Amino acid sequence: MSGFSLREYTGHWAARVDGALEKRLSDLATTPARLADAMRYAILGGGKRVRPILCVAAFQAAGGEGEKVLPVAGALELIHGYSLVHDDLPAMDDDDLRRGRPTCHRQFDEATAILVGDGLQTLAFSWLADADLPEGVRLKLVAELAAASGPWGMVGGQMLDMEAQTTAGVGGGPHTLDHLRTIHAHKTGALLTASVRMGALAAGADTGALTALTEFGRAIGLAFQVADDVLDETADTATLGKTAGKDSAQGKLTYPALMGLDGARDFARRLKTDAIDRLAPFGERAEPLAALAEYIVERDR
Repeated sequence: MSGFSLREYTGHWAARVDGALEKRLSDLATTPARLADAMRYAILGGGKRVRPILCVAAFQAAGGEGEKVLPVAGALELIHGYSLVHDDLPAMDDDDLRRGRPTCHRQFDEATAILVGDGLQTLAFSWLADADLPEGVRLKLVAELAAASGPWGMVGGQMLDMEAQTTAGVGGGPHTLDHLRTIHAHKTGALLTASVRMGALAAGADTGALTALTEFGRAIGLAFQVADDVLDETADTATLGKTAGKDSAQGKLTYPALMGLDGARDFARRLKTDAIDRLAPFGERAEPLAALAEYIVERDR
């Protein structure tokens, strides 16, 4: 029986990622103090670090060793953090709570929160450019993160999500599983898939390994969103650290709304099984990825 502990693994690597983030965010000497404080507030105030840990686990599954992947993992968390700050703004999801604390625009102000997102995004790409990796690898990583986080990925998905919310319940727009899947393949799935792919690229994965890990990432990226939609319906605000029931209150298109809670849970578990099946070629090296897939679908917050 394997002695692998996901709790120990995530605890170790979350601490290593947090240390790297703290160091990077301490190097803001010429940045206006209020902006620097708000950037640190947005990133260093907790979080599960799912994306950077997926990146590390994929790096290891593809044969990578050591900690040279940490700047890649940290850059992913900076992009994720920027997306949360902007998503919480009144013009977007209009939320007051994130990770159990006031959202960035509530703690500071809206203009500062907008600049925080801008600063975190550009800092992420700067970090990748400085990473101790071959120049060709760094270029691939920059392109990967740009594609996943930009208008072809996360930003485009947010636009689709807002359009679906605007039309939900009034007869306009496609309210289908295919359209919902398209939204979340971009809004949530693209960055999660990129987390896996970027870890593999940092390890120098060959074409076969990169393809298998990409398929894993796509399946688990969608499963993450399905599970998130279920939690929004079933968990409370204290447990989530953000406002529960917000999606249904805003008339958003969600998996429970289209499939029912039981149908959505079953769908997430089928995606999890598909994701884990993609890891067979990697043997024991992929044990952390398989455990992360299990956690992503079965988590309670």
